[in-house]
Amino acid sequence: MREFSWKYFALTGDVESYLLFKAMEEQQDSINTDVIGIQDDVEELPLEDGQL
Repeated sequence: MREFSWKYFALTGDVESYLLFKAMEEQQDSINTDVIGIQDDVEELPLEDGQL
């Protein structure tokens, strides 16, 4: 939906579609990933014997 609103704005110049795009962008930025258990760092697991 976010991509659609940006493309629609780029094609038409419709201010409301731009405002929708910005609102969705702010909402996405405000999601606290720690609360839902998503971390930015990827933890590397040790390999078992015999695996590369």
